Amino acid sequence: RELSEMDAEDELNLAEMEKLKNNERACLEILKKYDFTEWDLMEWSEQQAVFNFLYDSVTLTVMFGPPVDGEFFAACPSRSIISLDFESFLDEEQAPPSSCLVQKLIFQFIESRGSWQEKCPTLRYLPQALFDISLVVNRCKILGEELEFLQRWGAKFHLLETDIKGTEVKLLFSSSVAFAKFELTLVLSHDYPSSVLPFRVQTHIGNIGEQEIAAVLSRVPAGHHYLQRIVISIHQNLLQGPR
Repeated sequence: RELSEMDAEDELNLAEMEKLKNNERACLEILKKYDFTEWDLMEWSEQQAVFNFLYDSVTLTVMFGPPVDGEFFAACPSRSIISLDFESFLDEEQAPPSSCLVQKLIFQFIESRGSWQEKCPTLRYLPQALFDISLVVNRCKILGEELEFLQRWGAKFHLLETDIKGTEVKLLFSSSVAFAKFELTLVLSHDYPSSVLPFRVQTHIGNIGEQEIAAVLSRVPAGHHYLQRIVISIHQNLLQGPR
């Protein structure tokens, strides 16, 4: 008798696990209908969902509350969301400055949105939240790649040094042909590359200053690979010969 009770309990547990798996699968289908994803689902249980972003350096934990009357998600009663918690797992002491900058910008965006729980009170709103985060993570990831490119190949564009401090990028240009050496500091924010970057210039040698840089930057539209295009444009327009 005890054995049959245990068998029945096992069957119930298996059925419950199967239901959870199907539920998770259906939820994933909905989440992945969005254009692209920058997240990996690490856990989906009755209590919570855990998502990792950017090579597991950012984690989002979504805590579920009770079901919501009359609202459905993945053909099941929708759940309320109690909290959305973001955590950074980047080792800032070991990570390159470009990775630290990318992480800062992502968390700048997260903080700029205020209460995520207010914007995402139930499961129905989760796909949009994941999409918004993915968009910023994707842009910041490309920025990290651009910075690595400039650090590796900068010399081709008369770029001596790329220095990253906080959310500022200092670019030191030097060209003997143009008899010029100057430092361009760009201030980055989480909406990169969709808005014009504030900048300042410090001239060391020659007569390339704020005015000359502003004229070049005004002809570089914001958008994909903005930082790289700024460097290439400065090289082409200011550093190829005497001014």
